[in-house]
Amino acid sequence: QKRVIGEILEDIKGSKPMHRLLQGDVGSGKTVVALYAMLVAVENGHQAAMMAPTEILAEQHFIVLSYYLLPLGVRVALLTGGMRKKEKEKTLEAIRRGDVDIVVGTHALIQEDVEFKSLALAVVDEQHRFGVLQRADLLRKGVGEKTPHFLVMTATPIPRTLALTLYGDLDLSVLDEKPPGRGEIVTRWVRENKRESVYQWLFERVKRGQQAYVVAPLVEKSEKLEVEAAVELHKKLLAVKPEGIKIGLIHGRMKKEERQSVMELFRKGEYHILVATTVIEVGIDVKRATIMVIEHAERFGLAQLHQLRGRIGRGSQKSYCVLITPYRVSEEGRARLSVLVRTTDGFEIAEEDLKIRGPGELAGTKQHGLPNFRIADIIRDHEIIRIAREDSRILLEEDPYLVKPENRVIREFLQEKRKKEAFYVG
Repeated sequence: QKRVIGEILEDIKGSKPMHRLLQGDVGSGKTVVALYAMLVAVENGHQAAMMAPTEILAEQHFIVLSYYLLPLGVRVALLTGGMRKKEKEKTLEAIRRGDVDIVVGTHALIQEDVEFKSLALAVVDEQHRFGVLQRADLLRKGVGEKTPHFLVMTATPIPRTLALTLYGDLDLSVLDEKPPGRGEIVTRWVRENKRESVYQWLFERVKRGQQAYVVAPLVEKSEKLEVEAAVELHKKLLAVKPEGIKIGLIHGRMKKEERQSVMELFRKGEYHILVATTVIEVGIDVKRATIMVIEHAERFGLAQLHQLRGRIGRGSQKSYCVLITPYRVSEEGRARLSVLVRTTDGFEIAEEDLKIRGPGELAGTKQHGLPNFRIADIIRDHEIIRIAREDSRILLEEDPYLVKPENRVIREFLQEKRKKEAFYVG
């Protein structure tokens, strides 16, 4: 953490806006590092914003930041789409006037009616959940011509991010240590004919005082169907559970107060099992929860599975993640699940994801497919690409307009390339 804070401070002191990716595995303490950076902005008389992908995570960050910052006199506000109109208008006015130092929010932060008095730092949490354009919209909230410093946090960089890092658009910081005393996480992949024995084992563990998450199947492009799947799963488990075991349900369509109440009861141990959709993917921290069962795990992306698994293993006890799938799983699905069983290392998972999916279009907004390099292979040649990036940086510092005779050939090549394309990514 100290090393990464040092890297961020060097960037902030520089003449160019920071563009840094902070990769830290689930539970490695990224939020505190981001908080430090935000406080530097506030100390210098500016504002900072933190964008989270879900209302649940934004609320969680707001609670944690308020706990630390209110005693210091730092003013924190929450801005989400689900706020009441009057409350939202009041918050927007405070942001505009500069009466708020740090704003935590969801996509609501990038709406047109949000104006900052002086935004100096934008932090995006769990960036694999945001599109490229949404991140760009947040940076446009800088005042006048000033682009804010930009810190992206993720527990599993998606391929596009890795590609941009290799390309020089983002600098990379890694939190490669976890807090001491964390228990091991064991991951098992079972077929659906073992489902009954998985739940019998789960009930036995719960009777011994452990808590568990059961994640309902992901339904692409339909939150409604996903909620229905979670409700159905909750009913089924209530029908077969032993006496004395309490099972809660949480999903994105519940009212904010209801969600918070369910989470609080689970945190206190009054619910032994929590059936959930992917709303629990990020930001939930319950140390006694040591088991996770994921239904139809083949439907989830690798980054998502890694995030979900990160909800367990936060205490000192050994934790278990069980992935249930049908017999038939696509080749890509099998590759994803095998990676997850083999490792809990976020960076290794990202590298494997890169091999499975490809790094995405570097300049566009699409997130899949390999870019067309003439010679280089982004996976095999990553070290050469890193050296080339460093060499090009030095060359441009010495000759920014490529006017030296020995650099003219590069200039001509780029001009030719620019004519052929509508844009050029350098």
